[in-house]
Amino acid sequence: MPTKVTARYVLGHHNGHHVLLENACVVYSGHTIEYVGHDYTGPVDEERRLGEALLMPGLIDLDALTDIDHLILDSWAGAEQTKGHQWSEDYFQNRRADVFTAEERQQIREYALIQLVLHGITTYMPIASEVHSEWAEPLEELVGMAETSSRLGLRAFLGPAYRSGVNVVLDTGERSVMFDDGRGREGLADALRFIDHASELNDPLVNAVLLPCRIETLDIEMLKATAAASSERNVLVRLHSLQGLVERELILDWHGVTPLELLDQVGLLNERLLIPHATYTDRNPAVHGEDRGDLARLAGSGASIIHCPLTSMRYGSTLDSFNAYKEAGINISLGTDSFPPDLIRGIDAGVQLAKILAGTNDAGDVAGYIDAATLGGAHALKRPDLGRLEPGAQADMVAFSLADIRDGVHADPLRTLLLNGTARQAVLSVVAGRTIMADGVIAGVDLDHWRLKGQELFEKMRSAYTVRDARNRPADELFPPVYARLER
Repeated sequence: MPTKVTARYVLGHHNGHHVLLENACVVYSGHTIEYVGHDYTGPVDEERRLGEALLMPGLIDLDALTDIDHLILDSWAGAEQTKGHQWSEDYFQNRRADVFTAEERQQIREYALIQLVLHGITTYMPIASEVHSEWAEPLEELVGMAETSSRLGLRAFLGPAYRSGVNVVLDTGERSVMFDDGRGREGLADALRFIDHASELNDPLVNAVLLPCRIETLDIEMLKATAAASSERNVLVRLHSLQGLVERELILDWHGVTPLELLDQVGLLNERLLIPHATYTDRNPAVHGEDRGDLARLAGSGASIIHCPLTSMRYGSTLDSFNAYKEAGINISLGTDSFPPDLIRGIDAGVQLAKILAGTNDAGDVAGYIDAATLGGAHALKRPDLGRLEPGAQADMVAFSLADIRDGVHADPLRTLLLNGTARQAVLSVVAGRTIMADGVIAGVDLDHWRLKGQELFEKMRSAYTVRDARNRPADELFPPVYARLER
């Protein structure tokens, strides 16, 4: 029998576009939506009345933090402190080791996935720092993560991250990359084995993708091998690139081409590619300040970008023009990339930054950003059954309460949520017809336990930076507090 969810506002879908319905409902049976509208009178097995809330498609986070967040530590640092956040040359050559045990890595994953559920994310592609690992992500870690993710009910696009090199600070103090080709080949082999594992699971919530690390940490053979595997297996590739000047300079020095040109040369620049950030195209003022063809090249390839506005802003950068990328025909999806995994705050940050960059308030394209968090993510994943509330689509949805006086007045519920709220207002999350969170409660999950466990794991992570720093500076020096602490 169907389930009916009613709310003051429902973001439905009609003729290829999101539309707003007031005092409406969504009806679903099994994993599929059957009805979206005002006047459903058929029998239902269960009815949930959300009252003053916005019910909308589940949010799609394609650069979702599945780690203990490091941005809270390193987004304040100057140049000298930042060097202590990378591996030293000596650490790479002689002392690299795992900070966490295999059991602790699974705990970290569960802690982070719980955060995704609580913030209204229904579909995700993970991102985790390899800084704290002996190399990258082993197959066993992702096998365990897939089990946890499926148990919690999230829709996942997973694969072990792999690389053939790692960013280091040389003894001279310069940034570079040092390589271990054998570890790169092992990582790609694990990634291919995970594709087979996901196929054997036959779980619609576990989907395999290729997740190489950063473009500058892959040698040319690894880039080509990744492109070949993507083509042969018909799987998506997400590769962090076009995200910084250091990356651009290294690629130009090694290969004589820009990162975008390199993606094209190795066969990765196509409709299966997802590029997180993509902020350093030729129109970026730090590059050329004008579009010399990068946007047209991206659009023509069919690749998608994953815009992470909140995280980019916190590290002092942003997409030069959301509207320029959109008007060029580039598919834009969204990611959070750091804590909190709050796409509501992320969208608000992106909208306001767009106004500042363009110098006009109407550059704040709220609809464009909402589309990116839903339809854009679905397009990047080649999943037209996601990102929309309409009959035949997957029953993936999230509701945000607007009932608190602190939410303010309602002119348009989306603007009210963005300007006055956060994703912490999520009161319902449904994936493939299964309620995975209601009223802030996840069945079988002790949130107090995970709050304490998360802090414990964070403290271990923070203290481990010292051994990787070339100068072995203590954590309090690498990450000084806002104000000096007064001891008892």
